[in-house]
Order: sequence, then structure tokens, then C-alpha cells
Amino acid sequence: MPSTDVHERLSFFASLYRVDQNPELGMWLLYLTIIALCILVFKLGFAKKLPVLKSAVVYIFLILGCTILTFLAAFLPITEGLVVASLILIIYKIRLRNQKKAEAQKNI
Repeated sequence: MPSTDVHERLSFFASLYRVDQNPELGMWLLYLTIIALCILVFKLGFAKKLPVLKSAVVYIFLILGCTILTFLAAFLPITEGLVVASLILIIYKIRLRNQKKAEAQKNI
């Protein structure tokens, strides 16, 4: 079995944050990035208006799930997938808003 360098196997964000050289800071940065991207994807794609307590419970479980994703994201493209998902949802929301504005002006 050929020996491979750990740095070569890291995902883009894990190598960007230098998880192999400074694991503690790198993993925390990766964790915070994944939390931010998960919250963004959740808000853009799935969030509904909830009472404050229910919303807090949802975000607590979201953050707990991000802990598992962070360990996987060191070697798998989890963060990159979240970036792509957030970009797609942002484009969708912009187009939807533009379409609604056009329909509103057409109805006037």
C-alpha cells in the first residue's frame, strides 16, 4: 500500500486552514465555517417562521450535527458542498425575488 502524505488527502478548506500543521486552530476554523454555511443553507432553503424556543432547539441540533460534519470535512468535501449548495440557493432566491418583482410590476 503506497504511503500518502496527509496534506495531499485534506479537503480544500482543511488545507486552507492548515489542519495538518495547526490542528486545534484549523479544526475550530473549519467547525465555524461549517456552522456558518449550514445555517446559511438552512435559512435559505428550509427555515420556516418558528417561535424563539423552537428555533433555538433547531439551531442547537444543527450545531451538534456540524460537529460530526467537521470530522468528516477534514478529508471529504463537506464544506465545498455546502458552499455550492449555498450559492445555488442564493441564485434561486435572487431569481425568485426578481420574478416576483416583475410580476408585481406587470399586474400594476
